[in-house]
Amino acid sequence: MPRADRLVEMIRILRDGRLHRAEDLASRLGTSLRTIYRDMDRLIASGVPIEGRRGLGYRATAAVTLPPLNLTMTELEALHLGLAAVAQAEDAELRDAARSLSGRIDAVLPEDRGRAGGWSFATPPLGDAIAGFRHMASLRAAIRARQKLQVTLRGPDGAEAAQVLRPLRLDYWGRVWTLAGWSETNKGFAELRVDRITALRVLPQLFVDEAGRTLADLEASRG
Repeated sequence: MPRADRLVEMIRILRDGRLHRAEDLASRLGTSLRTIYRDMDRLIASGVPIEGRRGLGYRATAAVTLPPLNLTMTELEALHLGLAAVAQAEDAELRDAARSLSGRIDAVLPEDRGRAGGWSFATPPLGDAIAGFRHMASLRAAIRARQKLQVTLRGPDGAEAAQVLRPLRLDYWGRVWTLAGWSETNKGFAELRVDRITALRVLPQLFVDEAGRTLADLEASRG
């Protein structure tokens, strides 16, 4: 399994809020204990809200605290995207200001967020958040309207495949957005990395709750 996909799967496992031993993660993901430790360090250093340590276990938390503000992960992502965009501006003064502000935010993040690796401009292990951001408005609108989507996704091997999806929820886990929903094409729940969506078409069909295909069913399947 490619590292990027393994990291996404690791986050998916940890998001249930329970404590997971590194040994169990290694067995489930088919990799070594040493690789799990290395991947976990990388996730934490990149801002994913994970707490724990070697020998005890790891779990994901729901929010990042930035005194005196309590930020949700969505709010932190919005801040990250804004700073990242300004940091690419042609205006040198704005670029410097964005990096300076990033450093100040980094300095007050809690120690257990692994800030040693940097926050806003650390190398993102899970893809380009800005690339996926162009789809966010359409995805959020479709979820609210309960409108089906045709999503074309680029796989780890570079091949593209389209599927019809009932979008149920967007999640943000440290530099990557995922779209969860029911895939009518594959007849099962799917969790797609938004930064890998290459084409998106909002379909005219609406959907209603059906047993086995709801958000509650999705959450139950993650158990």
